[in-house]
Formats: sequence, C-alpha cells, structure tokens
Amino acid sequence: MRLNTFKVFLLLAISIPALFAFSILENQHKEDLKNQPIAKIDFNKFQGKWYSLTSIPTFLDKKWRKTIENYTLKDNRFDVSTTYYKQGEAEEQSIKSKLFFYSDEPDGKMKAQFFWPVKVGYWVIELPQDYSYVVVGHPDKKYLFIMSRKPNLDKNLMQQIVERCKNKGYDVSKLVSQEHE
Repeated sequence: MRLNTFKVFLLLAISIPALFAFSILENQHKEDLKNQPIAKIDFNKFQGKWYSLTSIPTFLDKKWRKTIENYTLKDNRFDVSTTYYKQGEAEEQSIKSKLFFYSDEPDGKMKAQFFWPVKVGYWVIELPQDYSYVVVGHPDKKYLFIMSRKPNLDKNLMQQIVERCKNKGYDVSKLVSQEHE
C-alpha cells in the first residue's frame, strides 16, 4: 500500500506543476487576444508619418481615402496633421487634431480630439519593436486602423494582423481600404 501512495504522490508532484504551467500559458494566450492598450511606447519613435492602410472608420473619416497622418510630439500629446482625399474627389483635404496620453495610464491608452472638448478612445493595441506599423483600436471595438510607415504592407503580414484583430473581437468584415496602392 505504501508504494501506491508514493506513486500517487509522484504523479501529483509531476502533474500539478504541469497543469499550472499550462494554465499560465493558456491565460497568457487569452491576454494576448484581449483588446487592450499596450503598456510602453517610445513616443519619439512613434512620431512621424503614418499611412492609414485600412480601417473600420469613424463617422468623420468613412469617405476618406489615401489618408496620411503626421504626428508631432509636444509636452503630453501629439499634434496630428492629417491629409486625405474624399472618395470621388480629386482635391486633397486636411484636418488638424490632437492625441493625448497620460502618465497614469498605459502608454497605448490615448484620447484623440478632433473637436474641442470631445475626446474619443484611441488605443494602440499592436506595435512592433521597429515601429514599422501600428494597430489602433477602440475600447468598444467600434473603430480600427492599421497604419504603416510605408503606403503598403506585406500581404501575409497584413492578413496576420487582421486575423489577430478578429481574434480580439473586431468585426474585420467592416475594414475599408484606404487605396494607397
């Protein structure tokens, strides 16, 4: 009988840490799929030109195409200059806005302001180390923007990004191309 107790103890000693490790990995995978702002951003690297490649647009920009945003770092915000073409029109348009970030929040949790005093959620939910592209989401998953430093992204990379956004709960069937190329 003593041998069986030892076997049970040994089995538990091996199984419990393995189940615990699996649980941690499973929870980490679920965390990765959550719609949440990223913790750290180097705001100096983030500033500059971004091409909006595809989006689930807001009411303001749903007819915009070939959208380019230029971010200029200020004290606790970015000044944003956006150029675009309205669908079906040949003349370039522009708009100025502000993007605020807060020291007591994750760096990716920002607020965009197009008209004073209204601010809307602007969450950086994906940003690679080389800052070659960015995925901007919304707390309620209403809007989504995939932007790049260039007017296009590798097709496979774009598909992977879209799939990750879908797994985070965004309705990617609503994505609209910005028609850069």
